[in-house]
Amino acid sequence: MRALTAELTTGDLPDEVAVFPLSGAVLLPHGRLPLNIFERRYRMMIEDVMADGRFMAMVQPRSARTETVADDGLMYDVGCLGRITAFTETDDGRFLITLFGLSRFRIIDECAMRNGYRRIGVDFSDFQDDLAGDPVAGFVRQPFIDTLHAYFASHDIKGSWDALEKADERTLITSVAMAVPFSPEERQAILECQSLAEQGELLRSLMEMAVHEKQVAITSARH
Repeated sequence: MRALTAELTTGDLPDEVAVFPLSGAVLLPHGRLPLNIFERRYRMMIEDVMADGRFMAMVQPRSARTETVADDGLMYDVGCLGRITAFTETDDGRFLITLFGLSRFRIIDECAMRNGYRRIGVDFSDFQDDLAGDPVAGFVRQPFIDTLHAYFASHDIKGSWDALEKADERTLITSVAMAVPFSPEERQAILECQSLAEQGELLRSLMEMAVHEKQVAITSARH
């Protein structure tokens, strides 16, 4: 998928795009997000997107406590543009897709709805480096791996350690950030970090806090 981003510049990206507001589902640049699309308006959205460049945006709603997002529900200002790289239609009419993350953006306005789904105007200028596949400057790998081991152990998560330890730094940070079950607010904070190194450090700090809280809870339960 690096070839996909290598072929693109921010000038190639759309300035108006369909948006799928979904709490707890954060797409990061160079990450892959599988989605199960079953609601009628979003199935129509996917049909439109597939016919027009395959670009769509993921943005979290600010209200994370409701499953359905109102047409005028507030969204966070920062989201991520993705491109559909896999598409399957099931026998019962659902769409199973995979989005590949391209670049984050800021929402600059809300456009007219189309076929029942929302569209937004976006600006990529604050995230010029997202399309690049350059090495991650300033990221210290071993403390991150050590914290990840501790987090997985404390939460009884089975990880593919061979794959994780062989992954390049960008893939490691992105895959962990999208997979670990943090709150929507924590996921948004990771998304909005300016650099990948900052994302990695925030992710490591959040995992450390989660490990500590787990240990405190276990200790309290024993007394």
